[in-house]
Amino acid sequence: MDYNKIAKDILDSVGGPSNVKELTHCFTRLRFVLRDSGKADKAASERLEGVISVMESGGQFQVVLGAKVTKIYDALLPFLSLEENNSGEREPVKGNIWNRLLIAVSTMFTPMVPAIAASGLMKGFLTIAKIIAANNGGDITVNQTYIILLAATDAIFYFMPLILAYSCAKVFKANEFIAMALGGTMCYPAIVSLMTGEEAVQMFGMEITKANYASSVIPIIIGVFILSYIQKFLEKIIPEVLKIILVPGISLFVMVPATFMVFGPVGIYIGNAINFLYTGMMNISPILCGAFVGGMWCVFVVFGAHRALLPIGINDVAQFGHQNLLAFAGAANFSQGGAALGVMLKTRDRNLKTVAASSTISAAVCGITEPAIYGCNLRLKKPMVCAIISGAIGGAIMGAGGVYGDAFANNGVLTLATYAAFGLTKFLFYLIGIGVAFFGAAILTYFVGFDDLGTGKRTISKPETKDVIIPKDTDITIASPVEGKAVALSNVKDEVFSSEALGKGIAVIPDKGEVLAPADCTVAMIYPTLHALGLKLDNGAELIIHVGIDTVNLDGKYFKKHVEEGSHVGKGTKLISFDMDKIKAAGFDTSVMVVVSNTDEYAAVVGIERERAAINSDIIRLSV
Repeated sequence: MDYNKIAKDILDSVGGPSNVKELTHCFTRLRFVLRDSGKADKAASERLEGVISVMESGGQFQVVLGAKVTKIYDALLPFLSLEENNSGEREPVKGNIWNRLLIAVSTMFTPMVPAIAASGLMKGFLTIAKIIAANNGGDITVNQTYIILLAATDAIFYFMPLILAYSCAKVFKANEFIAMALGGTMCYPAIVSLMTGEEAVQMFGMEITKANYASSVIPIIIGVFILSYIQKFLEKIIPEVLKIILVPGISLFVMVPATFMVFGPVGIYIGNAINFLYTGMMNISPILCGAFVGGMWCVFVVFGAHRALLPIGINDVAQFGHQNLLAFAGAANFSQGGAALGVMLKTRDRNLKTVAASSTISAAVCGITEPAIYGCNLRLKKPMVCAIISGAIGGAIMGAGGVYGDAFANNGVLTLATYAAFGLTKFLFYLIGIGVAFFGAAILTYFVGFDDLGTGKRTISKPETKDVIIPKDTDITIASPVEGKAVALSNVKDEVFSSEALGKGIAVIPDKGEVLAPADCTVAMIYPTLHALGLKLDNGAELIIHVGIDTVNLDGKYFKKHVEEGSHVGKGTKLISFDMDKIKAAGFDTSVMVVVSNTDEYAAVVGIERERAAINSDIIRLSV
C-alpha cells in the first residue's frame, strides 16, 4: 500500500491543500476542517484505496481509515502548511493543567537528557581516575587533560540558560535564537563577573537584584515564556515588511532589562523556594525523605509525575554541584530490577521469564525501568509492591548515610562512580542502599510470589489432552472490558461503527467508567486523547475499544490511562478510566464500542447481547 499516493488522492478529493484549514486525526479517521465544504467530493473519497467510509459531522469532513490512519496522516503533512497541526498528537492535553505542565516540563528537559547523561557518565570515570591517582599519591586535578574533560562535564550546567532557552522556545513558540541570545546574556562572563562582584549593579540608574544566572534554571524559563507573548504582540502590530528586523530587535531590547530587573530575580526566588521545600524535607528527616523518594519514584513514573521532579535534581547540580534526588531514585530503579529478577527465578512461563530477564538487565545496568515496571512488576502486582517496599528501605539507608552524587545521572551499574565523589563512607551507604533495594526486592518477590501467568503447560491437566488438535469450528469467546449493558453495534449512533465498517463486535452502555483487559493481551496502541485503544489478544484477536462517540473532541479531558502502549497485561488489568458523568454532562454519548479489527480472519464474529455484561461475561464469539 502506497501511503503517499493515498494521502495525495485524499487531499485531491477534499479540494486540495488550499481548501484544508485544519487537520487532525483520531484512532480511526482523519478529521478535516475545510474552508469550503462544497469543494470536497465525498463519493470520490469513498472510492479511494484504503478508505473505509466518509462522513460529515460536527463541521468536520471525516475520512475513516482504520488502523492505518496514523501512517496516512504522517504522509499528508508534507503536502500541507499547517504549523499548528504538524504535531496533532500533542494536542490532547488541553484543559488538563496538570498534564499540560508535565508535558511542558518533559518537552523542555527531555532533549537535554542525553547530554546530561553523557556528562554524568564522563564525570563518573573522572572520579574513578581521581580516586585511583589519589590512592597512589598523585593529583590529576591539576592535569590539563583532566581540566579539559571536566569542563565538558560541567559545560551543559554552566550554560544551562543558553541551552534551556532553545528547548523552552520550542515549547512556548518563541524565536529560538532570540531566546538563546537572552540565555547567553545571562551567562555571559562580564555579566557573571558583575553579578558576583562586591559592587552594586545598576541598570538605567536603578539598582537591580544581584544573582548569578550562570547554571540557573527557572529564570530563563520565565524569561522565554514572557518573550513568547512579547513576540506575538509585536507580530500583530508591526507591518509585515519590518517584522524581520523590528520584532526580534524590540523583543530583545525589552526582554533583557525585564529579565534582569524583574523576571530573573523572581525565577531565582522560585528556585530557592523549591530548593527550600526539598531541603526542608531533608532537614526534617533524611531517612524519611530517602524512603519516600526511593519507594514512590517508580509509582511517579507510572503516572508520568516524575517529570515534574527532574528540574529539582538538575537545578541542584547546576547551582550546588551535587544532588541526592536521583540517588534516592536509584533505590527505586534497582528495586524494580530486583523484583524482575525475582519474577524470572519464580515464573514457569517461558515468555515471562525472558521478559523479566531482559528487564532486570535494563534496570540494573542502565537504570531504564519501564520494561521491568510494565513488562512484569506492575502487570503481576505483588512484585511491584515488593519493589516499593525494598526501594523505600534502600532510599532510607541512603538518606541516613547522607548520599550525594556530583552529576545528574540515571542510576545503574554504569554510573556507580557518580556517587563516589564525596567520600568512601557515603559511597558505601549508596552501595548498601542499592544492594538492599535490588536483592531485597528479588527475595521478597520470590517468597511472596505472584499469580503466575502459567500459559501452556499448566492448562493441560489430563495426559490424553496434550495432543488434542483444535477443530476448525472451535469458538473463541471474548469477555466484556466494561460493565454495563451489551447491545448490537447497529444501535450505535455512529455510522462507522454501526455499519461494521471497522469490523464486527458489540457495544456496551457502561455503568462504570473503567476499561479492563478482556484477556491477556498486548496494548498495541493508546490514542493520545485516551478515548480509544487497540489490543492484540494472546489468542490472536485484535480489538479496537472506543469509549464514547466523538469523545476525541474532549482532548483527553475526563480520561486517564493506567498502562503504557506496548506493554503486555493480564486479564482484568485496568487500561483506562473515564468520568461518565462529566462526559455525559459535556454532551457526549458514552457507549463503548468493542470491535474485532481483524474480523476477516475468522469464519464468524458474533456479538452477544446481554442485559447485564459483567467483567467476566462473554460478549463476542469468534468462530475459527
